[in-house]
Formats: sequence, structure tokens, C-alpha cells
Amino acid sequence: MKKTQILMIHGGMTFKNKKDYLSYLQNRPISLKKKIYWSEEYLDKALGNKFEIIRPRMPLQDNAKYSDWKAWFERYVSLLGKDFILIGSSLGGIFLAKYLSENILSQKARVVYFIGPPYDNTLVGEDLVGGFRLKSDLSLISKNTNKLSLMFSADDDVVPVFHAEKYREKLNDAQIIIYKSKNGHFKISKFPEIVKMIKEN
Repeated sequence: MKKTQILMIHGGMTFKNKKDYLSYLQNRPISLKKKIYWSEEYLDKALGNKFEIIRPRMPLQDNAKYSDWKAWFERYVSLLGKDFILIGSSLGGIFLAKYLSENILSQKARVVYFIGPPYDNTLVGEDLVGGFRLKSDLSLISKNTNKLSLMFSADDDVVPVFHAEKYREKLNDAQIIIYKSKNGHFKISKFPEIVKMIKEN
């Protein structure tokens, strides 16, 4: 039996200039403890062997540029079969929103999930630059997928929950879910809700 493919685009950071980027590297909190993310081993185990999860490492994750991500993403999306799902988390969410609103996929995605995606530059302590700005018309996204779901956390300390309403105004057909808490910006080790949705869809 052919597996459904899931192409996951992770989050990242953008900076206005090299000085801000170096300051981030010099001051960001670090730890030697292993971090456990819902999008890694948990998702593999929870979805079982009916899904093939593809996680490309996007270029310059901590100093991302849209043009670089677009070029790399197109290499991967060209290899997908007819049955696939796209998931974009945080910066990966707005990346997919921008890409799918400006380009037509050769095959329609079964479902697209945006998890904690910023809509614009109104973020807490971060600058959304590097070419990730959305155009005003996002209607093309619906032509690239059979179903679109956006998920936000009411206690998100990175992407304020009001970004959900900005997407709602542009995406009439999208399912928008706001969770009471996902430990801020989806800093969780398990995400059973998305597993259930993936299996049902």
C-alpha cells in the first residue's frame, strides 16, 4: 500500500541585518538538555507506517530568506506523489501561505496545515523580513489544496493570536482553530489533535 506523504516545513528566524543576527546568536538562551518536539519522534510513532514524513532542513533556518526556501522547497515538492499533505510551522506556515498564494502546484495537496503562522510583521520582539511578506490576495491557496486548517494558541508569546483573525479575513474556506494553550508557541512534546486530523483526513 502506498503511503501518504507529509512534507513538513519547520520554523525559523529572519533579521533585518547582520548586526541583529549576530546579537541574536550571542544572546539567545541555550541549553545542553535535549528538546523534544511534537513534530519529530512523537509524530512518527503516532502516525504509524501509513505515512511517510519528509522533513527538509530549510536553508539558513536562523537567518532565513524566502527566495532560498522557495528554491529548496520546489526541489522537494517536485518529488511528491499524488497523495500528500503539507504542514508549515511558524515561519514555515507563512512560507507555505506565501508560496501557495503565488504558485500553482502540479498536484493538489490533500490537506494543508499552518501551525502558529505569522500573518505580518506585528510580532513580539521579532522582525518578519527576508521576503516572507504576504500579498493581499491569498485566494490561490484554496486551489492548491482540498482542505486548509490553521492552528493558533491563545497564549502564544511569539505569534499573537490576533493573527488568526487576519487570516480569517482572507481565507473564507479555511478551518481556523484556536487552542486555549499549547505552551505558548506550540512548545509541546505531543500534539494529539493534529494526529487525529491527519488520520481522519
